[in-house]
Amino acid sequence: MNIAVTGLNATDNPGPGVPVIRSLKEAKEINGKIIGLAYDPLEPGLYVENLTDKCYQIPYPSSGLENLFNRISKINEIEKIDLLIPTLDSELYGFVKLQDKLREIGIKTFLPTLEQLNIRGKDKLFDFCKENDIKVPKNILVTSAQELSKIPNQFSYPVVIKGIFYEAYIANNLDEALSAFNKLSYKWGFPIIVQEYIKGDEFNVVALGDGRGTTVGAVAMRKLYITDKGKGWSGITIDDPNIISVSRKVIKKTKWRSGMELEFIKDSKTNEYYLLEINPRFPAWVYLAPAAGQNLPYALVKLANGEHVQPFDSFEIGKIFVRCAWDLITDIKFLEKITVKGEN
Repeated sequence: MNIAVTGLNATDNPGPGVPVIRSLKEAKEINGKIIGLAYDPLEPGLYVENLTDKCYQIPYPSSGLENLFNRISKINEIEKIDLLIPTLDSELYGFVKLQDKLREIGIKTFLPTLEQLNIRGKDKLFDFCKENDIKVPKNILVTSAQELSKIPNQFSYPVVIKGIFYEAYIANNLDEALSAFNKLSYKWGFPIIVQEYIKGDEFNVVALGDGRGTTVGAVAMRKLYITDKGKGWSGITIDDPNIISVSRKVIKKTKWRSGMELEFIKDSKTNEYYLLEINPRFPAWVYLAPAAGQNLPYALVKLANGEHVQPFDSFEIGKIFVRCAWDLITDIKFLEKITVKGEN
């Protein structure tokens, strides 16, 4: 198969594209090309040696789905793409709307439905969890700075201020809440989520649903080091049936189709788990899953092909990932090619 993957940014807020590709390259059964699709000519994944067979620049979905589809169609004429794996939250709505047109030109996808994307949205998660008896922090949605004055009536500081797609800040007072609100609304739009702050350790689960309610695989880890943007920079696989059970419940209730990441926090006072977010794609730490015995990106490829995949029933405990910064050196000619020609 020739597989195209997006999300090649690997900065301090890394995308999942590079680890998804690394996971696919672990599968000896995949013999076709790996094609990187980048939105920006300086996405670091473009410059990693031996990561992709070919790279192309594509337009942001915000420039119009027709532009995006036309660009992918031209790339497909050259590369004959069999499967496309989008890996970024902000692009998923566009690719879900395009999947029928992509199928017509021979490109498969394995994506959640629009309904599934909406159910787990940061602005809808609280209601979903309450309906399904899953513990979740209280939150309110705000669309204006004036509404932040409601915070003392709903919660006590500190609170977490979240963007609709990405990023979150802890605010200890109204001034900090206003600053976070302005940053996030400018970058991601509305609504802004104001969430109850729960102190404790953070845990994540990467999982894969088959679209019929079955969990094909799920790997849990505890964050060992967290950046100022809340990203796990290192983590360790753990044995905790509680969060695996909640993850399976979410997939069963939503009939989730594709990869996902579930973010939890364990209350330091009560030791209870609260579900913070459901991200509708594989996380940037997904390469830990095949290292622990569950190659979930490769399992997604098989599902997209219509193959039966036997669900994983275990994974190795005590596997650690540590992310690092690594300078990639190249020539100006490489940047010129991807900037001018849109490919390399």
